Amino acid sequence: MEVKVGDLVERKSYQRDLLFRVTEIKEENGKTLAILFGAEFRIEADAPIDDLIIVGQREYKAREKQVIDTLEKAYRLFQQDHHLAKQRNEYYSTGGYTNEVSYFQVPGRVLHLDGDPLYLQKCLDLYTKIGVPVQGVHCKETEMHEKIGGLLDYYQPDILVITGHDAYAKTKGKMNDMKAYRHSRHFVQAVREARKKYPSLDHLVIFAGACQSNFEALIRAGANFASSPSRINIHALDPVYVVAKISFTSFMERVNVWDVIRNTITGERGLGGIETKGILRTGLPFQYYEE
Repeated sequence: MEVKVGDLVERKSYQRDLLFRVTEIKEENGKTLAILFGAEFRIEADAPIDDLIIVGQREYKAREKQVIDTLEKAYRLFQQDHHLAKQRNEYYSTGGYTNEVSYFQVPGRVLHLDGDPLYLQKCLDLYTKIGVPVQGVHCKETEMHEKIGGLLDYYQPDILVITGHDAYAKTKGKMNDMKAYRHSRHFVQAVREARKKYPSLDHLVIFAGACQSNFEALIRAGANFASSPSRINIHALDPVYVVAKISFTSFMERVNVWDVIRNTITGERGLGGIETKGILRTGLPFQYYEE
C-alpha cells in the first residue's frame, strides 16, 4: 500500500515505537522522504518511505482507547486538585464560611500559539472543558518570534503558551547545541521577544517547548515552564494542564513546580520550571441577572 499525506504510520527502524501523521512527501538526495508529525506526542521527524508501516483504522482504534484512558486519568487528577483549590478559595472568600456571600472568580487568560492546527484544536477543546479562558492561534514555529509582539498587544494575555513540534538529534550535536534541535531556537527567539514586552516572570507566565526541546535554553530565555528536561517526548495536551494550574491558582499563592507537573501526562522527565505566582482573582458580590 502506497504511503500518502495524511496516513497514520509507524517506523520499522524504531520498532514501531510512536504513531505519526504524514504531513509531506518529498524527494531529497535521490530518496523519497516523509515528513512526520507525532499523532499523540509533540515530535517532528522524517523517514524514508520504505521504513514506514501504515496503521489501519482497526489497529488505530485499539491504540486510541489506551490513549483515551490515559487522558481521562490525567483529567480526573486535575479535577481533584481544582476542586480542592476551589474549596480553599471559597473558605477564604467567605471568612471561614461565617458570611453568606456570593463571589466570582477571574482565572488567568491564555494565549496559545501552536505550530500544529490539529493539536491546537485538541488543546482548545480541553481548555474549554476545564473552563480556562483562551485564545488560540496557529502559527509556524519559524514565524512565532516575528508575530508574538503583535499578538501580545492584541490579546493582552496573562499566560502565554509557545508550542508545536520539536526533536533532538544526537547525531547533530550535544544537548547544549541549538543546531541539534528542529525548533528549539525558534521557541527561544519567541520567548525572548515576549520578554521584551513583559520582562517580569509574574506579569506574563510563559510555557514554551515541545518534544525533546532544549529545556535549559528556554528557561534562560525567560520561560516559567518548559520542556523537556530529559529530552523525552511530551504529550500534546501537557501544556494545557500546566497553564490551567496557574490560571486557577490565586495570585496570593505561589505554585510549587511539582504541584504543576505531577498531574500532567508526561511528568517531571518531560516538563519543568520555576516557582511561579498564580493568576486567579476572586471578587464579590456575584450578581445574577436573568436574560
